[in-house]
Amino acid sequence: MTYRTTFEKTPTFKDAIVRFGRGERAVHEIQALKNISFDVPHGTALGIIGSNGAGKSTLVRTLGGVLTPTSGRIEVRGRISAMLALGVGFNANLSGRENVVLGGLAAGLTRKQVQERADMIADFAEIGEFMDLPMRVYSSGMYSRLAFAVSVHMDPDILLIDEALSTGDAHFKHKAAEKMAELMKSARAMFLVSHSMASIRELCNRAIWLHKGKLMMDGTPNEVTHAYATFVKVGEDAFTMDDL
Repeated sequence: MTYRTTFEKTPTFKDAIVRFGRGERAVHEIQALKNISFDVPHGTALGIIGSNGAGKSTLVRTLGGVLTPTSGRIEVRGRISAMLALGVGFNANLSGRENVVLGGLAAGLTRKQVQERADMIADFAEIGEFMDLPMRVYSSGMYSRLAFAVSVHMDPDILLIDEALSTGDAHFKHKAAEKMAELMKSARAMFLVSHSMASIRELCNRAIWLHKGKLMMDGTPNEVTHAYATFVKVGEDAFTMDDL
């Protein structure tokens, strides 16, 4: 996956004038993902780790169909429910309940199916009367709760989660973990992007480590997180396990 941008590190007025006269633009290419290839069978909970800028979010967005890879292909078998970031896909001027309906319809459910799930989603999110208030008044934690509740109640075959649980409190994180474990029992697949190595080890049965767009390692969560911690030269104490 290659991004093209007109960003310049040291732009000058002279260079800009020369390019304008020639009808040229300064284009800079950024290779966010480089020759990555892997298969994910049903029943896999795949953790994705790496430092900021490693390509984790780009990878998940290409899997979810938000981005089209510059080269190569992605084969997906099943319905995807993506929780890519807080509020992505939500209309801040609509209420939480209205966004639930829109999200369900966009996922391919019928209006009847959406209505049947609306109350379940509201109960799971635990945001009370805010369900009927505009989402622009929500805190980041409320966004997180509702986004997760919508994602897991759309009967997904494949669940994509990109750092979306980082704002949840301890009670909701525990509740979310139980829900994800329940989904995994149905032989579905989950992708979890997180800086929390503890979450990767607890929730996943496989992990990959990305670094500057390259796949560095693919293995068990314990093996991969240990190798990553060693690479960045930090110990595996309580602090780094929770946020690295």
